[in-house]
Amino acid sequence: MSRKQWLVVAAGALLFAGLAVYAQRPSTPPAFAVGRPAIAPPDQIDEPRLAGALAGLLPLQAPSSSAPPGRIKVAPGPVTVRYTFDGGVGRPITDHLGGHELRPLGQNGGALHLVRQGSGLAVSYPDRCRLAKPGDCPRAILEGDRDDNLNPGTKRLRYGAEVRMTASDLADGANVVQKGYSVGKISQYKLQVDHRLGHPSCVLAGDGAIHRAEPGVNVADGRWHTLECTRAGAKLTLSIDGVPAATTPVPPTLSIANAEPLRVGGKGTSKANDQFAGEIDNVFVQIG
Repeated sequence: MSRKQWLVVAAGALLFAGLAVYAQRPSTPPAFAVGRPAIAPPDQIDEPRLAGALAGLLPLQAPSSSAPPGRIKVAPGPVTVRYTFDGGVGRPITDHLGGHELRPLGQNGGALHLVRQGSGLAVSYPDRCRLAKPGDCPRAILEGDRDDNLNPGTKRLRYGAEVRMTASDLADGANVVQKGYSVGKISQYKLQVDHRLGHPSCVLAGDGAIHRAEPGVNVADGRWHTLECTRAGAKLTLSIDGVPAATTPVPPTLSIANAEPLRVGGKGTSKANDQFAGEIDNVFVQIG
């Protein structure tokens, strides 16, 4: 083998050895490479961010067809329903046991949103409308089906909700939760925050009379407040944040029973619906 041939063979051997060593090095991606984002394990997922992902616009539904009233009954025994709204926009709005569904209804572009409230969610209602023609205002409520199990008759009754309102949310009518009407010989129980003073009130109506417990307390201060109405015997009491604030007498024989659904945020979607503005959470009704 000539000297020239020997040099070519030696160079080739060295090149082969170098390639073999390079192939065994740990690989590092180039600086411009884009990889798949890492997914945190379940125990490291940020729960507030997860809850935030469940918030958003509630899809409106068509009103249910009116069922024949039939004979109106009352709850045969103790009943409790509670709505936390924490299921998110992708699930039906049901009570804590998965029943008593509420449907979002709207008119004139009125919409309902789920928003963050603590570690859960609350319902945000349309801003207070100041149009010259109130009938053109956006309106939106939550409404259930007829449910005679939510008629207390003369039984002990507790109902209420948590609300957050500001002075700009106030109006002559702002219904929080209700079943029935106070006119037309239809009985009713209702919680509202009426007037420009931000006074909450509990209402029982029937037999041509309206009974209202209303304290001189303004709850439209931008903070969350728990409002609770209790009918026990001959008294109707409104409590604010767990403290009794107003009491009014009611006839022990006054029976509250009607074929109307439970409604949250207004008495309907037609004009002059006493539309609520602000946020509502933890709605409950307890009979017995």
